[in-house]
Amino acid sequence: MEFSHVSVLLNETIEQLNIRPEGIYVDGTLGGGGHSYEICRRLSGTGRLIGIDQDADAIAAAGKRLEEFGDRVTIVRSNYCRMRQVLKDLGIERVDGIVLDLGVSSYQLDAADRGFTYRVDAPLDMRMDQRQTKTAKDIVNEYPEKELYRIIRDFGEEKFAGPIARHIAAAREKKPIETTGELTEIIRGAVPVKVRAVGGHPAKRTFQAIRIELNHELEVLKSSLDDMIDLLNPGGRICVITFHSLEDRIVKTIFRTNENPCTCPSSFPVCVCGKKPKGRAVVKKPILPSEEELERNKRAKSAKLRVFERI
Repeated sequence: MEFSHVSVLLNETIEQLNIRPEGIYVDGTLGGGGHSYEICRRLSGTGRLIGIDQDADAIAAAGKRLEEFGDRVTIVRSNYCRMRQVLKDLGIERVDGIVLDLGVSSYQLDAADRGFTYRVDAPLDMRMDQRQTKTAKDIVNEYPEKELYRIIRDFGEEKFAGPIARHIAAAREKKPIETTGELTEIIRGAVPVKVRAVGGHPAKRTFQAIRIELNHELEVLKSSLDDMIDLLNPGGRICVITFHSLEDRIVKTIFRTNENPCTCPSSFPVCVCGKKPKGRAVVKKPILPSEEELERNKRAKSAKLRVFERI
């Protein structure tokens, strides 16, 4: 299957990056290379793009798409949480901009054998990095019921997390749950009929929760953003596109903390903690897709873009 992914908030992201033609930029979630392509088009002289992705299919597709830019592009198969080490290995200390387009690509959702979607019956996989041995099947069949409940409640924000966890635990007692189709039917049976009729696909939130747990998505984001801000040159910007409230909350909180890191009690007349701002959130409210983009790409519906500039 050909790697296909429509880059969300593409024009808005490129505009907010304030690209310097001779700057160094990092696309931490390279995907099909959509954002990277537009960055490269605006580079000249010593301008350079470092693309990072953990998905082998994305690496191959982006490599072809960015081939015309030659030595201006360096692609590394890794997780963006290791960005500092990737740059160190390339002899780079600071960069002028970073892009993160979080979540699952259109290709990953549409490739049935990857097991990300509840719409097609396929092996329970959901690995973003296929070098990883643990899969969604392991979580579904081996996690204690209490742990399943926790991740479905916390990472899926699913109000029927309890019944869904119980139904999964009961079903796997009879036989291992092997496919996305089997899991979807189990979830469907745990959600009340009247809710299924009006609340969207009943498996959506549970699949999201399992994927986040398997790929450590929130942990990686939370542990990486401060470091990425430190990697920026003065005036450099980081643009982060999120697709659900859990991600957006993390980005918003970390940007706010880096803008105002003071931990002194509000009663103190002056700051004594000595913590200085690293920059500012460029937009106070997230940038959302335009009506025109939503008409072209329904998957952009939940996307939010936040931007932080280093001082």
